[in-house]
Amino acid sequence: MCGIFAYLNYLTPKTRREILELLVNGLKRLEYRGYDSAGLAIDTPNGKDVSIIKKSGKVQALEDEIKSKEEVLDVDATTEYHVGIAHTRWATHGVPSAVNAHPQRSDSDQAFCVIHNGIITNFKDIKAFLISKGYEFESDTDTEAIAKLVFHMYKQHPNYSFRELVEQVVQQLEGAFALCFKSKHYPGECVATRRGSPLLVGIKTKRHLATDHIPILYSKDADSHSHSDHRPHGRNDIPLIPRTESTAEFRPYEDKEVEYFFASDASAVIEHTNRVIFLEDDDVAAVKEGLLVIHRLRRSVDDSLTREITTIKMEIQQIMKGNYSSFMQKEIFEQPESVVNTMRGRLNFRDKIVVLGGIKEYIPEIRRCRRLMLIGCGTSYHSAVACRQLLEELTELPVMVEPASDFLDRNTPVFRDDVCFFISQSGETADSLMALRYCKQRGALIVGVTNTVGSSICRESHCGIHINAGPEIGVASTKAYTSQFISLVMFALVMSDDRISMQKRREEIISGLEHLDEQIREVLALDNKVKTLAESLYEQKSLLLMGRGYNFSTCLEGALKVKELTYMHSEAILAGELKHGPLALIDDSMPIIMVVTRDPIFTKCMNAIEQVCARQGKPIIICEKGDTETQSMAWEYIEVPHTVDCLQGILTVIPMQLLSYHLAMLRGCNIDHPRNLAKSVTVE
Repeated sequence: MCGIFAYLNYLTPKTRREILELLVNGLKRLEYRGYDSAGLAIDTPNGKDVSIIKKSGKVQALEDEIKSKEEVLDVDATTEYHVGIAHTRWATHGVPSAVNAHPQRSDSDQAFCVIHNGIITNFKDIKAFLISKGYEFESDTDTEAIAKLVFHMYKQHPNYSFRELVEQVVQQLEGAFALCFKSKHYPGECVATRRGSPLLVGIKTKRHLATDHIPILYSKDADSHSHSDHRPHGRNDIPLIPRTESTAEFRPYEDKEVEYFFASDASAVIEHTNRVIFLEDDDVAAVKEGLLVIHRLRRSVDDSLTREITTIKMEIQQIMKGNYSSFMQKEIFEQPESVVNTMRGRLNFRDKIVVLGGIKEYIPEIRRCRRLMLIGCGTSYHSAVACRQLLEELTELPVMVEPASDFLDRNTPVFRDDVCFFISQSGETADSLMALRYCKQRGALIVGVTNTVGSSICRESHCGIHINAGPEIGVASTKAYTSQFISLVMFALVMSDDRISMQKRREEIISGLEHLDEQIREVLALDNKVKTLAESLYEQKSLLLMGRGYNFSTCLEGALKVKELTYMHSEAILAGELKHGPLALIDDSMPIIMVVTRDPIFTKCMNAIEQVCARQGKPIIICEKGDTETQSMAWEYIEVPHTVDCLQGILTVIPMQLLSYHLAMLRGCNIDHPRNLAKSVTVE
């Protein structure tokens, strides 16, 4: 949701044209997150004021507006230090428009500007207070209240540093946010902070950094709240030594020439630097005279004394579309590689050994647990549904699968001997994060299953599995689903490796995993056939998907993809529930896709096909290659290779991914940026 990109150069001469190009290209890298307007703020040519340019619509519209103002902006002038902030907005408060776009300003003189991801839940109270002080609001956003509040603090405390002003402001805010501030009163300075919404700082220098860790500065009244954790990973051994601002400032390089990038996502900075710091909740990162300081108001036992500078390994080619028409299409066709990457270094096919290093030391504790809880949203929730049956079989533990949003709406009992898996592609999903904290407070062991190193779920979990699917840019998740699926299957294999009675089953599954990438390529080769099928369906208004057992998750995920991309109504129906109501929908005009494979419930699925055909239904069946019995009952069919039953869902979901893609293309929809949706949902 939304995208923050800011750039600060210090003693590194840049023309204003170069700065503007950096900001615009940074926003283009973040377009996949979903947005409806864009804007930026830079210094005016005189260096004393701030110029804001905002447009409703795509980043291209903003770029065109900048080109029309090149003469006024004096784009060929060079500056040795400068701060520019830019933003793509996804509307939450106020309709998409230029006035509601970010940056939001404090006043007509644009003394303070702020860009914001997230939602401020108490903005109405702040706004009422500021109105009582004589401030006038021009937008409908919650963000404008932040800009005006920092200006109010400045007028009350003109001697405060920029960082101190921001710290005073964020203490008044409730909700989720990532913020980046610029001010004409503090030229060359930038302050950023986050709480519940991702934000990172990229560092680019000519020389190697002198250290990979930045010390955290704490206020003199650092909080020393006691905290204990019954687990061996607890950090109650850290001495409570509060740091103060007298601590030596961080100098990561010998000379002062430096460039900083603030962004919501590493994909926006990777073409400039691979050295980044992932900010934690309530960090305040401030750059002044080219020096970066990270400050926190309070110190608790679990807090680290430093922030690590991480070297990210993402390649710029990975986030480019190449010869594909969209990122989603590219990511669908990357699945043979992504599933191999998920298993690489973890699965020894020769010796039938599975090792998950991120949770290895916790396996004995997990084996002693009361139950497993799998929690996620959307596609991540569906991957949990896909693996529930296998987890129950191989772990012999009760397995609960919960949508994170519903989980938070109940006072769900969670115990110290529960193990809670939080599944998220981005690792920043707000509902999942809130549920994680709920479970963690109650003493459960938290296992994160994410695709993003350094994400909030990754950092706040006790242990975890990195699914290693590679960057996923398209809003509609594809390769992350199959990699989450395989990660949970590997976890089930690890949990059962000491049980003699399970060895035959384990070997069968491992053998299936070994050939999975080749079988995925076989399914992808059906792309033209799926496209032909889409041409017969794209004008329909509704689509039913039906399956049971291991294949019900395919129906859930397929229906979600159709909804996301085509805006067509689609519904997943559990085939066993057909006679309990959904059968009333069946006639000769209702499109029905059924997923039927040769698993233990094959006979029951065939009964469902019989019922559909008896009502003049024309089922399109996803079935196994060579299954002539099933194919004889189909109006149309798509064949997938045979594999072990618990892995069949990986092969059957790919035709649904392809179908949703082709339906969206035929209906003229935006594949990578479906309306009203964002890649990372970081607000509740």
